[in-house]
Amino acid sequence: MRELDHPKTIDILNTIMEFELAGVVRYTHYSLMVTGPNRLPIVAFFKAQASESLLHAQQVGEILTGLDGHPTLRIAQMEETFKHSVKDILQESLIHEGKALDMYKSLLENVADASIYLEEFARNMIGQEEMHNLELKKMLRDFS
Repeated sequence: MRELDHPKTIDILNTIMEFELAGVVRYTHYSLMVTGPNRLPIVAFFKAQASESLLHAQQVGEILTGLDGHPTLRIAQMEETFKHSVKDILQESLIHEGKALDMYKSLLENVADASIYLEEFARNMIGQEEMHNLELKKMLRDFS
């Protein structure tokens, strides 16, 4: 096994943490903006996404401190589109989840053959993000 690049790993983890914390804000906002006859299940979906983003940020923070890193207090930059139709919100969510997937893939590339635990963590998170992408694509089908 090769040696883990701690500084680079910590940087990647902090970027992921900022992004996951932004996800908490994003999905909470979306849950508040949904209207229409299918509002309740979609609101529940976005609230669950917000909770999951917080859990992911906490997990990443625990890993950061385990590596003697310092978890960030920042969140990733977000832009308000002021588009709040269900279709628009789901499309924005798909873009967000795609970026998260790329970040976890970057983590996996960085820790490969250096830490079995971090490899498995990254693979698990990639699997979760892939499932989110599939779910969002299915939710968007009727809007095509």
